[in-house]
Amino acid sequence: MKIHYTPTASAPAGHYSQAVSHLGSLYISGQLPVSPDGQHNTQAPFARQAQVALENLLAILRAAGGVPEDLVKVTVYVVGVKHWPAFDALYAAALGDHRPARAVVPVPELHHGYLIEIEAVARSA
Repeated sequence: MKIHYTPTASAPAGHYSQAVSHLGSLYISGQLPVSPDGQHNTQAPFARQAQVALENLLAILRAAGGVPEDLVKVTVYVVGVKHWPAFDALYAAALGDHRPARAVVPVPELHHGYLIEIEAVARSA
């Protein structure tokens, strides 16, 4: 196993790694809307929170040597299904024609009062 870390995404706030690669797969831990400088964005609108979380995920992917087209499976947790269309638009803009498997899971709440968390599995070099 190889542990991956980049300062271009938010640092882990608990006992976990930003990402781990093993046997050709990269597992990216759930990313909350925390800016790389540690700024919490709990009061930001959903679209901004989603953008920060997605930017963190893609920064980790790139730091591990990947590109968005390497994403295989993405899981998104959102507080309230009403945010699904806004997330889908941001996600489509970020990934273009690439369409990995995905689940969007409505949840009642997330840590610190955030509105979104994103985790992913990607192929790894």
